[in-house]
Amino acid sequence: MTNKMKAVAIRNGKGPSDALFVDNDTPKPTPKASDALVKIKAFGLNRMDLLEREGKYPKPPQAPETMGVEFSGVIEAFGSNPERGFKVGDEVFGLAYGGAYAEYIAVSTHMLIHKPKELSWEQAAGVPETWITATQALYLVGEFEPGKTVLWHAGASSVSIAGVQLSRRDGAAAVYVTAGSDDKIDFCVKELGATAGFNYHTQDWAEEILNATGGKGVDIIIDFIGANYFSDNLKAAARDARIVNLACLGGAVLPAGVNIWHFVMKRLRFEGSSLRSRDLEYQGKLRDSLLEHALPKFVDGTFKIFVERVFPMSHIVDAHKLMESNQTKGKIICIVD
Repeated sequence: MTNKMKAVAIRNGKGPSDALFVDNDTPKPTPKASDALVKIKAFGLNRMDLLEREGKYPKPPQAPETMGVEFSGVIEAFGSNPERGFKVGDEVFGLAYGGAYAEYIAVSTHMLIHKPKELSWEQAAGVPETWITATQALYLVGEFEPGKTVLWHAGASSVSIAGVQLSRRDGAAAVYVTAGSDDKIDFCVKELGATAGFNYHTQDWAEEILNATGGKGVDIIIDFIGANYFSDNLKAAARDARIVNLACLGGAVLPAGVNIWHFVMKRLRFEGSSLRSRDLEYQGKLRDSLLEHALPKFVDGTFKIFVERVFPMSHIVDAHKLMESNQTKGKIICIVD
C-alpha cells in the first residue's frame, strides 16, 4: 500500500486562490492513539480557509499543513485506543483541526459521527463545522432558551442557515437575519423560516430590529462582522442580551468615539468564541450536542443542509473563487476525484 496521497497544497505556503494545487505526493497520515484513518469522500469549504490560505489565520498547533476541517468518508484503520462504537468500513462524517482537503485524514474518533443513510456524502461533509459552530454559539455561549428572540447576521452563510433552523425548532419567539441582498433575505424568510430579514445595504437594520420588537431589541445576537456592527449590535440588543462574536469580517478595530454605555444600562454580555482552538474534550461535548439537537432532524428531513455547489477536488481554485465572491447561499463542497 502506498504511503502517498493526493491533497490540496499552496504554492510558496500562502497566497491567492490561484496558488492552490493538488499535490499527488503528500505523505499519507498515520492514525495515533484514539485516531481513525478515514478515506475522504467529500469535504466542505469554510470562510476561515480563505484566511488560512493567505497566512492570516492562526492555526492550532496540532493542525497539519493541509487545510480543511470538515469531511465525510469511510474508516479504513484505527490507532491504538479508538473510541468504542466505530469499526473499519463505517461511513462517518466529522470535524478535524485540519487535513480534510485530501484523500485521507487521521482524526480523533471523538469527533466522528456515523453518517445516516439519508444524507449524501456531500451533505454530510457540510454539517460538522457549520452546525457545531451554530450549536456552540446559540446554546453554550448565547444561553438560548425557548421564547427568546435571536438575530443571526450574515443570514445566508452556512452557520446562520444552521442557526436559524436550530432557533426555530427549539422555540425562539422570533428569528431575525441580516444579509446583503434581497435575494438572500427572501431565501432566509421563505426557505429557512426566519421571522424577518433586513438588507444592510438598503436598510438601517438596527432600527428595523427595534421596530420589529416594539423597541425591546433581541435577546441573542450572533455576529461575524465585528467592528462595523459593534455599535449597532449594542443598539439592537435587549436588556440582559448576549452578543456572541464569531469573526471580524468587517474589521477588528473599533473607531474612536464608540459609546459603550449600553453595556451598563442594558446589562449586556459580549463574548467572543472560536471552535477550532478548543480542545478535544470541549469539541467532543459539542459533537454530542449536535447528536442531540440536530442529527434526528437531518434524518427526518426537518433540518435542511443547503449545498450551493459541488466541485471535484481538482477544481479547488474555482471553489475558493466562488466562496470569495460572497454570492453563495449554503455550503461549497468538494468531492475527492
